[in-house]
Amino acid sequence: MKKFLLVLGIILVGNISFAADNVLSGGVEFDWVNMNQIQRDEEIGNYQRILFGENEEVNYARKEFRTKYKEYLKDKNFKLNYVLMKNNVTETKDAEFCTFYHKNLLYMYAIKYKNNPKQIFYYNGLGTLRYVDEISENYPNYPYFSKQYRSSGRLAGAIYFVSKDLQYVYKPDGEFKGVWYKDKMFDAKAKLILTRTNW
Repeated sequence: MKKFLLVLGIILVGNISFAADNVLSGGVEFDWVNMNQIQRDEEIGNYQRILFGENEEVNYARKEFRTKYKEYLKDKNFKLNYVLMKNNVTETKDAEFCTFYHKNLLYMYAIKYKNNPKQIFYYNGLGTLRYVDEISENYPNYPYFSKQYRSSGRLAGAIYFVSKDLQYVYKPDGEFKGVWYKDKMFDAKAKLILTRTNW
């Protein structure tokens, strides 16, 4: 797992995808700051339609979600994985790990199984499932997208990955959150709102 992104309550992993009939293609050019507002709104709308198509159900029923992911509701190797991650191990022959710390306390970690790279499972510090990223079929080829679901089955957010450098981020209701270009996130009005490390 190359990158994990924590954005105001939405945790998403770089290089994620979800099958889509409406895939935009072309070269990657970023001129967000110099575009006029009509152009920016058009870009936002294009990716929003791909991620949140008309009449598309964006949430799972809780029972459906928990049935689909029942073998992942608890990290079966929690104790071993916890020790590995506390010792800064980021990869084994079967999986890749990413850890999230707050004041030196491991409060969440993610596992991407090598035999299942289109799903990423996020667990709290006690090994209980919190989120699942579902990645589109065209992953790892760009463009692709990711949708993240809470363990209740509710959508937490979505990202459209145009390239390694360029990602459009949306809230669960389809509202545009921002566009990442390399280490900077800009809002719909081209105002710089966030920066990130580890890009």
